[in-house]
Amino acid sequence: MSAPSVLSVLIVDDHAMFRTGVRAELERLDSGRVAVVGEAEDVDTAVAAVAALRPDVVLLDVHLPGGGGPEVIRRTSAGTTFLALSVSDAAEDVIGVIRSGARGYVTKNISAAELLDAIDRVAGGDAVFSPRLAGFVLDAFAGTIEVAQVDEDLDRLTEREREVMRLIARGYAYKEVAKELFISVKTVETHVSSVLRKLQLSSRHELTRWANDRRLI
Repeated sequence: MSAPSVLSVLIVDDHAMFRTGVRAELERLDSGRVAVVGEAEDVDTAVAAVAALRPDVVLLDVHLPGGGGPEVIRRTSAGTTFLALSVSDAAEDVIGVIRSGARGYVTKNISAAELLDAIDRVAGGDAVFSPRLAGFVLDAFAGTIEVAQVDEDLDRLTEREREVMRLIARGYAYKEVAKELFISVKTVETHVSSVLRKLQLSSRHELTRWANDRRLI
């Protein structure tokens, strides 16, 4: 019997420390099942890396400079397998990237062993979600989530503003948001002010209610 082939993996995320951590964790397992063949930090570098490396599986962050994870999928050739790996568990992010063609969606609190299993499964053709995220997809196809309205609201915000908005709406302090997103507290304050202005809201309390009504947290 021949030995199983090693799956080649490309890691796409705009945070270098996170890419390094994922690579280290997968290599630490030393399973012989996967090999990280490259990294990319934005849409353009991701598209180029997919074309050059032809990885079996692309671990794809949803929020990237240059247009986001769905844009990477749209600009790559058919047949590439994408597994979304994101800090966000918001409904519109899950639905958007799955509609673009990703085979699964897992959040960044996943363990290395679970991530390795998810990579194996999507490479084999399975769709992989946590129960909560799978529920979003089912709700969207059932018509119970008004995806178009959510998209219209969020179009006013930049990718970074969306990340800040979700964390603030979940009750994170400014310092906690800064640590999570590797930005300064001052930058967090600037983003929050911009989000409130664009959404015509006046407080964090209103922002939390707005996000909760749209199932973004």
